[in-house]
Amino acid sequence: MQRAYHLDETDKRKLVFLYKHSGIERRYSVLDDFSKQDGWSFIPSEKNDAFPSMEKRMDLYNAYAPSLSLSAIENCIDGIIDAKEITHLITVSCTGMSAPGLDLLLAEKLGLPPNIFRTSINFMGCYAAIHGLKFAKLICDSTPNANVLIVATELCTLHFQKEYNIDNAASSLLFGDGSAAVLVSNKIKSQRSVELHSFYSQVSYEGKADMAWELSSQGFKMKLSSYVPDLIEKDIIQLIEKAAVDAGIKSESINYWCLHPGGRKILDNIQSQLELPDEALSFSRKVLKEYGNMSSPSVLFVLKEMLQQIQKDDVVFGAAFGPGLTMETFIAKG
Repeated sequence: MQRAYHLDETDKRKLVFLYKHSGIERRYSVLDDFSKQDGWSFIPSEKNDAFPSMEKRMDLYNAYAPSLSLSAIENCIDGIIDAKEITHLITVSCTGMSAPGLDLLLAEKLGLPPNIFRTSINFMGCYAAIHGLKFAKLICDSTPNANVLIVATELCTLHFQKEYNIDNAASSLLFGDGSAAVLVSNKIKSQRSVELHSFYSQVSYEGKADMAWELSSQGFKMKLSSYVPDLIEKDIIQLIEKAAVDAGIKSESINYWCLHPGGRKILDNIQSQLELPDEALSFSRKVLKEYGNMSSPSVLFVLKEMLQQIQKDDVVFGAAFGPGLTMETFIAKG
């Protein structure tokens, strides 16, 4: 990143400090690794060369997102269900869009019938997978024998920006690429499963300018203020209490915390505010450490990590945060 942005020695040192305190050890990208060659084939090595256009970035999204999504789907349904038993398909993404889109490409590759119920959740950011779970539960509650497949795929690194500023630096150090698939069914139960119980969301309007995601001719641009962790910390207790009341439970009954690893400071602030022990956020910190923030798939990565340990009647509280500032939650039971 120092080389890509052509930084001076002062900014290089600042960047090293930020990386060392990020809580992230590795991230993944569909792009070549900048550090292993003179420059990305995607990002020019010369300072004054033009960066890729939106069209180029979307071409790469369409080239890589389907195969990554299919891998996630295969890992999800293998040994559980045949693809032809899927009744509903929901795709989630905020890093690439086209029509025909990812949903149609996947339906065709999976051999799903041409009348498959499909929909896409686009441009909601990091909380979108929880929105997908909410939609899937609504389908299952109203449709007998529904098998709803959700796949959240984000190629965040396609949107590396040329200008060096605090927003672009934060985005470039936090975000990576990833895909997660989840099956929501009202007739299949596996050993690695939880029952979706309720959902609750609210918006902190005072933070609407602190987290934003906008289209430009040079890719999608992130606005990510340093105040976001403080805004989440301020609202998290009230959010949990309202979600618990809505679910008809007491917040003290929560056994597992499935929190979106949006960044180390977000997790630190939540842990401090809720006075949680270190192990309570160990799953979120593990995902952040090993993958970075992948936007929408991240909270599903956290859920997968804890599925093996959740016991019958355990209560799981999940939350993710995105533009708005939107805070989306779910409560599930073992």
